[in-house]
Amino acid sequence: MIAREQIARSFVRNRLAVAGLVVLLLLAAFSWLGPLLWPTDQVHTDLAAATLPPGSPGHPLGTTDLGYDLLGRLMVGGRSSLEVGVAAGLLATLVGTAYGAVSGYFGGWVDAVMMRVTDAVLAIPALFLLIVVAAMVTPSKPLLVLVIGAVAWLSPARLVRGEALSLRSREYVQAMRVMGGGSVRAVLRHIVPNTIGTVAVNATFQIADAILYVAYLSFLGLSVPPPATDWGTMLSGGLTYAQDGYWWLIVPPGVAIVLVVGAFNFIGDGLRDAFEVRLQRRPA
Repeated sequence: MIAREQIARSFVRNRLAVAGLVVLLLLAAFSWLGPLLWPTDQVHTDLAAATLPPGSPGHPLGTTDLGYDLLGRLMVGGRSSLEVGVAAGLLATLVGTAYGAVSGYFGGWVDAVMMRVTDAVLAIPALFLLIVVAAMVTPSKPLLVLVIGAVAWLSPARLVRGEALSLRSREYVQAMRVMGGGSVRAVLRHIVPNTIGTVAVNATFQIADAILYVAYLSFLGLSVPPPATDWGTMLSGGLTYAQDGYWWLIVPPGVAIVLVVGAFNFIGDGLRDAFEVRLQRRPA
């Protein structure tokens, strides 16, 4: 309980982290609660109302090239971007944590083989792998989560592996093994719980990266099928008309992507500082 209070106090003292959390909560409310307060038709096109400028009657942010209300489109797109980004980031964190914990705990040839696998995958650009896989199948939300998670687990795996190499030689782990405890118990009860600080911090950065990956793929046309959309798809579609002066097609989704990625990064920085304070105050 004391450790949690220390983490909470340290996090609250970080103004950028608190600001990031507030921005994230506002964006989540905008994406999920917004459509209830501002219902719009995001299924049927209305070419007669296409590319209306901001401030038009009934369209405070204007309309898209297909006549969708841009404010409502931004809400729907935010829901898709956040759902895929958060799910993919958490999946990558879970897979990477388990992989790194097993590799670091066992060490020896097991660690050598498992790390060579990660090095081989790291040698291939993640965006290239994402494009190849996404181009081979029809994109959907569950598929995007799996594809992004499949290439994003490498970073947490290496981080947790480094922590596990140190933790496996601790006295309480050695005592558990002397008392007959198995490897599964050691990994689940001692290695993974003691890397929670590293995992929590890395998870926020993984989610931010996953949201960017969603935007990258959407920008290349490998996004969720219409009429669904996300911020990356909106940004990609808006660039087609940017030279015609329709700036409102690219500014709102671009600002939304910057805000959500910045918010997760600020939260991650705040969590890192909070966990470092806890470790510094831990008695020797």
